[in-house]
Amino acid sequence: MNIAIIGASGNVGRKTIEILEKSNFSIEKLFLVASKKSAGKKIKFRKEEIEIENLENYDFSKAQITFFAAGSKIAKEWVPKASKKTIVIDNSSYFRMNDDVPLVVSEVNPEALENHKNIISNPNCSTMQMVLTLKPLHDEYTIKRVVVSTYQAVSGAGKLPMDELFEQTKNFLNKKKIDSKNFTKQIAFNVIPHIDIFGKDGYTKEELKMTNETKKILDNKIDITATCVRVPVRTGHSESINIEFNNNFDFENVVKILKNAPGCKVVDERKDGGYITPAEAEGDYLTYISRIRKDNSNNKAINLWVVSDNLLKGAALNTVQIAQCLMKKNYL
Repeated sequence: MNIAIIGASGNVGRKTIEILEKSNFSIEKLFLVASKKSAGKKIKFRKEEIEIENLENYDFSKAQITFFAAGSKIAKEWVPKASKKTIVIDNSSYFRMNDDVPLVVSEVNPEALENHKNIISNPNCSTMQMVLTLKPLHDEYTIKRVVVSTYQAVSGAGKLPMDELFEQTKNFLNKKKIDSKNFTKQIAFNVIPHIDIFGKDGYTKEELKMTNETKKILDNKIDITATCVRVPVRTGHSESINIEFNNNFDFENVVKILKNAPGCKVVDERKDGGYITPAEAEGDYLTYISRIRKDNSNNKAINLWVVSDNLLKGAALNTVQIAQCLMKKNYL
């Protein structure tokens, strides 16, 4: 099968290449595509060097599956054109809430792929790791309400914000002036309770993404409220999640369910260091669950700490897994 990656030179594009490199995905030919600025550069893949093609001149019919890792602006312009000639798996937010476009997490709702119309959306990275955790619990006990606070790494905002964190940190330690170009406030040695644009109700677009996408993927009846915070971490999103069920639950069974959750691993030792932090999750395909405990203020609720590499499972890895599902279930 021929595969293409649009936005091959960006953070998520390069991670997609790395994942394909390590996988047993059978690829006859890989096409790497990006903007005019990156065209002509070469990237190594499975012992050969592939030259990046210019998106403006690329023929989408060359690949059966095309990964878009280039943001909403590019997706809006190019995905409708591409989908006439190839199956598109899009990492941007542009098509996620479109009724005709399946929003898929490979371990959670692969059946949604059956009726795709050549456009498939990858959820928001913070949504992704949360629904991996919620899905098996919802199947067993039915979730009534979720309250989530996120602690999101700067890599979720792109390469320039990552560079800014490093630059600000260096300047802070050297007692130099700190300039904020990609953030609304200083990010080094600070946290910012603001990701994406504000809506009229005071919630940010990132918070609404978590709410709306979770409902679409899992169940529209679940009540969800989110607070999304940018933290001075390079890679790896963390989430504090309070989950309220409709009925009483068996705590030991909850732990057992989470230990068997696909794509997840429980590390919860209730001692110093007996949990996972984003530094440890970076570069790992798994989503980690720690700090599992009853909510002492609500006998129908539990609290969790969930950590995942936002560039892997939160983005590139899931797109590759979606492609594998398409092939395995013959939904091409």
